[in-house]
Amino acid sequence: MKLKNLELRHFRNYEKINVNFSDGINVLIGNNAQGKTNLLEAIYVLALARSHRTRNNRDLINWKYENAQMKGRVSKAYADTDLELDLDRSGKRAKVNHIEQAKLSSYVGQLNVILFSPEDLSIVKGSPSVRRKFMDMEFGQISGQYLYNLSHYQRILEQRNRYLKQLYYRKAHDRLFLDVLSDQLSAFGAEIIHQRIQLLAGLEKSARQIHWDISLHKEKLKFRYVTALKDKDLTSTNHIYECLRALYKKNRNREIKQRTTILGPHRDDIHFIVNGKNVQTFGSQGQQRTTTLSVKLAEIDLMKSETNEAPILLLDDVLSELDGNRQTHLLKAIQDKVQTFLTTTSLSGITKKLIDNPKVFKISNGKITID
Repeated sequence: MKLKNLELRHFRNYEKINVNFSDGINVLIGNNAQGKTNLLEAIYVLALARSHRTRNNRDLINWKYENAQMKGRVSKAYADTDLELDLDRSGKRAKVNHIEQAKLSSYVGQLNVILFSPEDLSIVKGSPSVRRKFMDMEFGQISGQYLYNLSHYQRILEQRNRYLKQLYYRKAHDRLFLDVLSDQLSAFGAEIIHQRIQLLAGLEKSARQIHWDISLHKEKLKFRYVTALKDKDLTSTNHIYECLRALYKKNRNREIKQRTTILGPHRDDIHFIVNGKNVQTFGSQGQQRTTTLSVKLAEIDLMKSETNEAPILLLDDVLSELDGNRQTHLLKAIQDKVQTFLTTTSLSGITKKLIDNPKVFKISNGKITID
């Protein structure tokens, strides 16, 4: 999978650009606050119809205008795909090959991207919500069914939490309706947990080998999916469903008192275990960085195995955060394998590490020139 062309109108500090990219390494060079990260963000938004930096559409639109538009041509193994995303204050409109998509879930997945930035270190040392977001964003690209289940789960979860508050304040009295919502939440929750465990197994397989190589055969990495369904058989969706139903029934009074749903995939987590120890809690900064790098690089293998297309890699000033050993493994992993977009303030050291000469784009004040 390659992004051949990108056209932006009124996006962030770009008023109008139309640029063609290399199938290999694309280096975006410029001083800070000139638009390098904005360009990576545009590619990310084109892929997932949402930003990793803001939830507000208005933040993405150039302050002079009321709307923004982005277009991209994606080259795949068998055909090219034209993507288009229009943004305004009322929402988003997405098109695939010039046909408007009624649901964003049918749009997401046409262009698969992996973003790696210094902030991604929080995947390891951040809160459980960061790791849940990581799973939902990455697995949602791989599987339209995962995205479908997640959107329905979130909708029912909001409805159930509202009803728990109504029961607490005695504005509602029908606990039978709470059981109905619990059954619906259990059904979608079981699908999400089952898919997470399956996809994490594939991710772990690749990440384990990458981590072993980066650590010079000294550290073994394992994943542990943490859920309220402790010591349960999580290989069967039906069994997960029955376990969730039982837990919701058991904790019904407690949830009414707390006015919120206290268990389910929206509360689950991943633990990264290195040589038998939780690296989030007991790992050194170096181990945490190696784990993060291993997980991000393993995503490339997972997406390729699940979709039969290599994703696009977005590296936002990440080389400056890695030492020489980790830089070498990163560049070796992407060379001649995936189309890559890399931001930096200087070319120093980059061209020496890359086998093939990168295509260099100089960015200044929202303007792009090719070096």
